[in-house]
Amino acid sequence: MYAPIITLIVLSFNSSKSRAKWGGFTLNWYINLLSDEAVAGALINTLTIAILATIFSTIIGTVTSIAMIGLNTKLRSFIMGITNIPMINADIVTGISLMLLFRFLHIGTGFTTILLAHITFNIPFVMLSIMPRIKNMNFYVYEAALDLGASPVYAFTKTILPDLVPGIVSGALMAFTMSLDDFIITYFTKGSGFETLSTLIYNEVKRGIQPEIYALSAIIFVVVLTLLMIVYRVPSSKTKEKANEK
Repeated sequence: MYAPIITLIVLSFNSSKSRAKWGGFTLNWYINLLSDEAVAGALINTLTIAILATIFSTIIGTVTSIAMIGLNTKLRSFIMGITNIPMINADIVTGISLMLLFRFLHIGTGFTTILLAHITFNIPFVMLSIMPRIKNMNFYVYEAALDLGASPVYAFTKTILPDLVPGIVSGALMAFTMSLDDFIITYFTKGSGFETLSTLIYNEVKRGIQPEIYALSAIIFVVVLTLLMIVYRVPSSKTKEKANEK
């Protein structure tokens, strides 16, 4: 399972353009990426979309999760089921569905459609990180704060929000990772003339694999892996802190 990834990383440091011959260690392919305008443009597009999609999906996902606190179990399960459809569906189904929707609404494909698509499939990941913390939360502390004269907003920020922060951070990192790594949904909603790193790699591979593609793919893999490690470390660190306090 890990052999292709290891091979990719090794080839990104191979001075020979031949995949069958080791020509020695080099960083030239990484250096060449810095002077490639196409890669620079795709990188800016990718980061811009990932950051904006993360911000909007985190806000929407957090507000929705909090709003669901007062709902009954059946209604909450129904809303969660609808929200999770983009996550359960195959990416190609979601991508084609969004593409057809944008065409039906006469929205030109490009930056805006990619951003809307990324926000759509990122919201469930944010809610998935927050909802478990809400289910395990003790709301008697919030009610006690209200009984002692605190305003609803002040009580919320002091009793509920601190417990949600790890879930919000974890959801935001997951959203950023998913947005950064996405190809299929982006491909169907990007239109022509707009490239992200994933679509740029795809187009370059069709023309013939160049050593710079190995380097670019290796960088994306390391970044995504690092973010995923942080995502899974944040909740566990908070759990250990609470256990130590007890």
